[in-house]
Amino acid sequence: LGWEEESPFDAIVVSAGSPEIPPPLMRQLVDGGRLIIPVGDRDSQILKKVVRKGESFEKCNLSGCIFVKLVGDYGWKQ
Repeated sequence: LGWEEESPFDAIVVSAGSPEIPPPLMRQLVDGGRLIIPVGDRDSQILKKVVRKGESFEKCNLSGCIFVKLVGDYGWKQ
């Protein structure tokens, strides 16, 4: 869920694969801030870059990857 009390952040790097981009992390970016996160299924993800542009977000794919799975509210249930 990030660290809302200390936000906003210039950059956030997530080092576990997620089935989706967690909205709380996107909200914690400063305008122009970047989020790097692996998104996909348990066995294969795409490394994505998200840049905050005011109230919108620009997303692009960087490369294929495989990370350990994210657990918790925005990760996979056991």
